Amino acid sequence: MIDQLQVPEVSEEPVLAADQLDAAAAKYTREIVALLNEQLCSVIAIRKPAILPVFNGQSSVPEDKDILLSILQAWGIWFQLLNVAEENAGMRRRRQAEKTAGLEQVPGMFAYVFKRARDAEVTAKNIQSLLDNARIRPTLTAHPTEAKRVTVLEIHRRIYVLLYRLEAERWTPRERRNFISALRNEVDLLWLTGELRLEKPSVAQEVAWGLHFFEQALFERVPELIDRLEWALENHYPGHEFSFPPFFQFGSWIGGDRDGNPFVTNEVTRDTLLKNQRMVLHHHQRKLNDIIKKISVTKNAVNLSKDFETSLNKLLAEAGQKEFLSSRNPGEVFRQYAVCMMMKMGGTISRQENNGTSKFHYKSADEFIGDLKTMEKGLKEAACANLARSLVTPLLREAEAFRFRTIRLDLRENTTVTNHTLACIWRELNAKDNAPATDSDEWKNWLLAELARPLDKLPAFVIQHESAKSTFGLFLLVADMMDKLDREAFGHFILSMTQSVADVLGIYLLAKYAGLFVDKGGTESCRLPIVPLFETIDDLRRAPVMMKELLDTPVVRRSVKDQGRVQEVMIGYSDSNKDGGYFTANWELSKVQASLTRVSEECKIPISFFHGRGGSVSRGGAPTGKAIAAQPAGSVHGQMRITEQGEVVSSKYANEGTAQYQMELLAASVFEHTLNSLNEDELKPNQEFHEAMEALSSLAYANYRKLAETEGLVDYYSAASPVEELARMNIGSRPALWCKDPS
Repeated sequence: MIDQLQVPEVSEEPVLAADQLDAAAAKYTREIVALLNEQLCSVIAIRKPAILPVFNGQSSVPEDKDILLSILQAWGIWFQLLNVAEENAGMRRRRQAEKTAGLEQVPGMFAYVFKRARDAEVTAKNIQSLLDNARIRPTLTAHPTEAKRVTVLEIHRRIYVLLYRLEAERWTPRERRNFISALRNEVDLLWLTGELRLEKPSVAQEVAWGLHFFEQALFERVPELIDRLEWALENHYPGHEFSFPPFFQFGSWIGGDRDGNPFVTNEVTRDTLLKNQRMVLHHHQRKLNDIIKKISVTKNAVNLSKDFETSLNKLLAEAGQKEFLSSRNPGEVFRQYAVCMMMKMGGTISRQENNGTSKFHYKSADEFIGDLKTMEKGLKEAACANLARSLVTPLLREAEAFRFRTIRLDLRENTTVTNHTLACIWRELNAKDNAPATDSDEWKNWLLAELARPLDKLPAFVIQHESAKSTFGLFLLVADMMDKLDREAFGHFILSMTQSVADVLGIYLLAKYAGLFVDKGGTESCRLPIVPLFETIDDLRRAPVMMKELLDTPVVRRSVKDQGRVQEVMIGYSDSNKDGGYFTANWELSKVQASLTRVSEECKIPISFFHGRGGSVSRGGAPTGKAIAAQPAGSVHGQMRITEQGEVVSSKYANEGTAQYQMELLAASVFEHTLNSLNEDELKPNQEFHEAMEALSSLAYANYRKLAETEGLVDYYSAASPVEELARMNIGSRPALWCKDPS
């Protein structure tokens, strides 16, 4: 088997039909599955030979407990290897499809989308408008559905890379045997490595888990994504020069999601922000070092622009290194410039990590981006456009996407907790024991009055209750860190279980008390975007009325305008599913998007949607392209946020090729929906279809609630499923069964 595995190159192959590609992919998959099976069997033969006949299906499973555990371990590793094989085979099939048919024929790719846009006579101006308004942000969460340790993920990645290398024909038999020997060693490591955590991970470990994917794959995928977009537009809109704003960025809840997790404290959130910044600063430093090694352009070989010379002299003077660098790298002006940037980044890192006092440092990511643009422009003006594109532009695009923060950290808390905090503040302000009910007119009127009341100075509350003190402390932390870190270090404040307008107004008031309001000409607005999360069936149904009232509230309108003129709304798939059942939940989610899109048109404030999806069907899981294509017409408009939870993160972003594909699939699907949805017959309103869905949903909801409210169902579920055992697994810092009662 080892010497017989043949993976022919396809560069000279004729164009293949889809069924031929599928057949070739199936043949290749069978070969690598057989190869992996052979390596696993060889490991089992050494580590646990007694189970080999059982694993191969040659004997039945014995009752011996130790043997049974080893068999389960073997099958667990085998399923992991099959996942790696599937990922490798899928990537190879996509490459073959591109080689034989062209990217224009591969659905979900930029070339496919923009070829059809050109054929539909969509103008270059409209495409540029789409790019200018686009905002696509996958958001990583640490929801406890991922059991694998980072060590195991790294082994999987090495196996994936070895399979990729084995695809090439150029290796000699000796080299192939060495690769396969390395593959067997990685499988052996899987056997010998503890796959599961022996203790529950801390939030800090979850933060490190999330950042692992950026270090391994994601930083460099963003410029690659824009390169592929630029290539597609050059092919289908030749002669038009497009600009590419940083439309694709990553968000995260890890370290900021307090809802149901008592271990996400304010100190943890502060530490998370610093780790996020530290990661990207070191990445920028490494990339600058790479540029320095390569950019040996001498001044005598090019015509240097006066603007660049002026910028270089200024930077050299600020660094205090003009004489030293001029003698060390004589005439190599771009290398001198990059060395100065490297020194400036070193000063920035020193101040962040060691409380250093270097005066030569970057005050903001915008300043770093400005220096990169100056170097890129200087190279282009010196007739070195190709060098600029290959050396500087990738880092520039990374800097625009990741800035000095890696990800935009969202904060999330439950309305029960935030309303309790406000009630504590109300009692302190009014010197009374009982605050009004949070669903009363008195409570809502108090919120509106406080939001309208100018503050001569920020209040210094003495909150006695620990939970309320911590919650208000979170807003104080945001006010303190927002300017010290990157201006985009924070994403949004997500309010779980939003049930009323007053719930959202309460968050605005907490932000105001904490100093997160700015006053422009006597009109206040909030700097922190507030996002309501609608989760239950009733809340989804009432969301349009609530959002209409919110968007008509002056302070909310002003805040949305100052934050980018788009109001984000999050819709929850998991809780709506638990509340109403799969069919009703999905129908209500579709309806609320259509209704909120109409509300946005009435209020003249665009509403974008944040989809709280998970990997499983019960949490809204579906293939990315199909899930986006199914959204109501006009509801996407170039903007999409979606949660990436647990095992979905590692399956999409652990390997470079898969990560690039998943990112392009997400972005291209958003663009395709925006360009085409208003003209697709399948998404146009259909009264007959609507009535049928309403009838089916009503029937499904009634029967689901009857089942959910059946006496003894929970006891039966606990007895018939391993729910208690799953709750004991060490797969997340969040307690599996923990009820937060702030009172």
